[in-house]
Amino acid sequence: MIGVTLPGSIYLSTRLTDMRKSIDGLCGEVQDYLRRNPVEGSLFVFFNRRRDKLKMLWWDRDGYCVLYKRLEAGTFQMPSLENGVSEVLLSSDQLQLILAGIDLNSVRHRKRYRLAS
Repeated sequence: MIGVTLPGSIYLSTRLTDMRKSIDGLCGEVQDYLRRNPVEGSLFVFFNRRRDKLKMLWWDRDGYCVLYKRLEAGTFQMPSLENGVSEVLLSSDQLQLILAGIDLNSVRHRKRYRLAS
């Protein structure tokens, strides 16, 4: 397994994406649909219509990285979405749960201490 440190911001695109898109096509989705800069260092997650495939795009200091996952059975569960929202900001824990096949709606978070911001 290759160890990768996830960037601070992870954005899930709510628009279903054609998985034939390569790096340039995904950068276009980030710029045109998400209205973000693909080289800002964030991780961008895209699903296909059937939600059995996903691609992740991020800029790693000197080039783009793309991770592609195809499920042999089952689908990925998208988080609950509000109407008109183009993206969902995910935590790295939420992304790990999605990749593991866990429905975020069924997850209960136990109380934890958080610093006041």
